[in-house]
Amino acid sequence: MTDQLIAPPTVEAPPASWWRNAVIYQIYPRSFADSNGDGIGDLPGITSRLPYLRDLGVDAVWLSPFYASPQADAGYDVADYRTVDPIFGNVADAERLIAGAHALGLRVIVDLVPNHSSDQHEWFKRAIADGPGSPFRERYHFRPGKGENGELPPNDWPSIFGGPAWTRVEDGEWYLHLFAPEQPDFNWEHPAVRDEFKTILRFWLDLGVDGFRIDVAHGLVKEDGLPDVGSDAEWHLLGVGESPCFDRDGVHEIYRDWRKILDEYPGERIAVAEAWAPNLARVSHYVRDDELHQAFNFSYLGTAWNAHEQRQMIDESLSAMRTVGAPTTWTLSNHDVVRHTTRLLQVAEGEVAGRKPTAVDEVAGLRRARAASALMLALPGSAYLYQGEELGLPEVIDLPPEVRQDPAFHRATGQDGYRDGCRVPIPWSGTEAPYGFGPDGGGSWLPQPDSWAGLSVAAQTGLPDSTLELYRAALTVRKTHPALAPTDNLRWVAAPAGMLTFDREAEGAPVFRCMVNMSDQPIAVGRPGELLLTSGPIDGTPDNVVLPPDTTAWWSI
Repeated sequence: MTDQLIAPPTVEAPPASWWRNAVIYQIYPRSFADSNGDGIGDLPGITSRLPYLRDLGVDAVWLSPFYASPQADAGYDVADYRTVDPIFGNVADAERLIAGAHALGLRVIVDLVPNHSSDQHEWFKRAIADGPGSPFRERYHFRPGKGENGELPPNDWPSIFGGPAWTRVEDGEWYLHLFAPEQPDFNWEHPAVRDEFKTILRFWLDLGVDGFRIDVAHGLVKEDGLPDVGSDAEWHLLGVGESPCFDRDGVHEIYRDWRKILDEYPGERIAVAEAWAPNLARVSHYVRDDELHQAFNFSYLGTAWNAHEQRQMIDESLSAMRTVGAPTTWTLSNHDVVRHTTRLLQVAEGEVAGRKPTAVDEVAGLRRARAASALMLALPGSAYLYQGEELGLPEVIDLPPEVRQDPAFHRATGQDGYRDGCRVPIPWSGTEAPYGFGPDGGGSWLPQPDSWAGLSVAAQTGLPDSTLELYRAALTVRKTHPALAPTDNLRWVAAPAGMLTFDREAEGAPVFRCMVNMSDQPIAVGRPGELLLTSGPIDGTPDNVVLPPDTTAWWSI
């Protein structure tokens, strides 16, 4: 048996806010729903499926980028921040989506990409056309090269996507791009850049969005002088060690300015940081009470499936956010990492999130994924779901090279280019691809597996043991059980080795208990109260429940 921890210290309860306990559903627009049969999802398609999300029980949707873009990095290369790319629709479609979501009680969060633009952005095109000394070049990072004739990059920074983080233009200068060459980094020391993004924030807030997810929130400010890294190049892997271009203290001034704008608007508009930092203490700096509201908990996403590491990470996460009065966030999948139905078996074997996926036992993977999802949704704070995880979709690992579109796929070094496997369009209905993703006769921009017919929304709806109905049941309990409302009320309970047990309590309400068997053996847990749900079948007698391996149970006691 493990020792029971002391309950967390009593702190002044923050004011109730929708985002402190919200379940937010990430939509990858090109892969959610296609309204016109071109094989690519779009805004009208999303709008048509909003009732599904209401019925699922989420509180908000987060949309990956849909702005005008050459699509060199699936929309994270923005050419115009105030226009919808024609493949997704137009601004009127965005307004209809926002209004439709609000009518159903859903909030809308949109992606914002402030670290870099597209090389087709008007500013960058002017910078190239006007040549060295152009005022527009000052809005990016242009530098002369090193070497006798300037033939070497200005410093030794590598790109996240492989190769140097610098590209030379015809007049001999180089520009910085921490990602693809088509994504030049803004110079956030320039006042025009700061002013531009304040107006972009207001543009979308005026249209009614409820918040922003800030892409590469840790990358806007670079160290003065752009110094060489030297022999230690590990920093280029996001979140590993200190970096001259990531997680610099100067970013916090930007976010304090943005918070003032958000607070001007009614309805608690929020901002969420995609902030990779060396540790959770550094991440917590982004969510101080005068900065952003939430930050993604990537440390939790990458934690191995075992009781010791999970408990340690949960404690560290809650503790770090408690120091600044922010809610902890939890997520298991997103558009950049291997789906957790596949990944959790790999992580236990020493792999890391986002690396090249390998084949796993899909039955075992789904069982573990369901248990992990039930654990995550029982934790205090805000949870992020990635489209299709509620269907138990596995990673698609056998996409042929000719269909892959991840810009890092064909590069020799840098980030593994296997993100397409989690971006395959989701199945809605029918027995053949595209499974209701678009109109009859349409296709999908990435091929869907033949095995997905049984995983569609239609196939799982109404089946008590389906993953979809597990999510629906879990989200219903999460909304209705009083002990699940507070965002910092977890208390560990002694449990056998290989198992996690914790309670959440609220005054005058039944205690909520979560039990998770992470061992490879069944564990008898008695019957502590009313069984609310389990992630999979359980064994035992009416008085002595036995949890099989990779199973989570919720109780009201």
